[in-house]
Amino acid sequence: MGKVVGKVFTLLIVVLAVFLWVGSAITSLTGGEKKAGGAVDMSPEGGEAIFWGKGRCYTCHSIGDSGSAVRCPNLGVWGDKFPLPIGERAKERAKQREKDTGLPYTPADYLIESLANPSAYLVEGFKNEMAVVYAPPISLSLNEIKAAILYLLSQGGEVDVNAINNPTELSKKFYDRVIAGSQAGGGDPGHGEEVFMGAGCIDCHKLKGQGGDIGPDLTTIGTKGFKSISESILRPADTFTPGYETYTVIKKDGKEMFDASGKKVSGVKIKDSADSVDIAVSAGVIINVPKSEIKELQIDKNKSVMPDEIVEVITVKDYQDIVAFMLLQKGEKKK
Repeated sequence: MGKVVGKVFTLLIVVLAVFLWVGSAITSLTGGEKKAGGAVDMSPEGGEAIFWGKGRCYTCHSIGDSGSAVRCPNLGVWGDKFPLPIGERAKERAKQREKDTGLPYTPADYLIESLANPSAYLVEGFKNEMAVVYAPPISLSLNEIKAAILYLLSQGGEVDVNAINNPTELSKKFYDRVIAGSQAGGGDPGHGEEVFMGAGCIDCHKLKGQGGDIGPDLTTIGTKGFKSISESILRPADTFTPGYETYTVIKKDGKEMFDASGKKVSGVKIKDSADSVDIAVSAGVIINVPKSEIKELQIDKNKSVMPDEIVEVITVKDYQDIVAFMLLQKGEKKK
């Protein structure tokens, strides 16, 4: 019995050895082991792998007669509509963007903008439906985007890795947009700006000299980072900015004051004169209260003028997009 077991064990060892040898031989013949998750190859070849792989750019774009997608512009030479490959075409587009914006554009600037902010320039005849590549489900990293740009520049244009890694001031802003979107869970800063303006945030907050005074100036809010911005939106009463505390007016009889419509006079104190105080209870609604009627102004640490229902009204995507937009606000306040 022992001899039989020994023979079986020996046979298994031989079979395993043969299996490992065959596997090693096949790996060698196919160019070696392919390791996932390595560093991005900052080259046109690395960008090509992104374009036809993880980036899934080929689902909407073709390059010449490579690929069959027609939903978005062909990035190679294709018929009368696209007589130039994208690398060369980017030079002409850069001139157009420079004319439209008054800002200096390089071909790389144009291409980086087209990925960081797809809606900034639309090719005639195509819709605004470019995917935000740094957002789910694609979620390209900044380095992967840089590599993809190098690949596109190699299509008839000049490839300069140093220019990609040491971008112009304009491209730095586009890079910041990608980073902000990534930090905000894939938020789109462009749409975040639309939500910020459309939802009325600008009515209470100043941004670059424009807007209301009820809430804090958000011109430099991006310097506070993701956590601070997120908490300010989701739990505004937890982190009051000095000077924007919520005050409730207490009358001489010790009771809370209510206005003519029955609403409690509670909000941000925006003016304090010798005879009265102005309390902003909401955007555009300021109540002047004579000091002769006031016993005290009581700080409400559990209440913010910022609407409680905001987190119920906006979608998760809107929230991510607003945060991404806020993360970009790192400029100087205008006086």
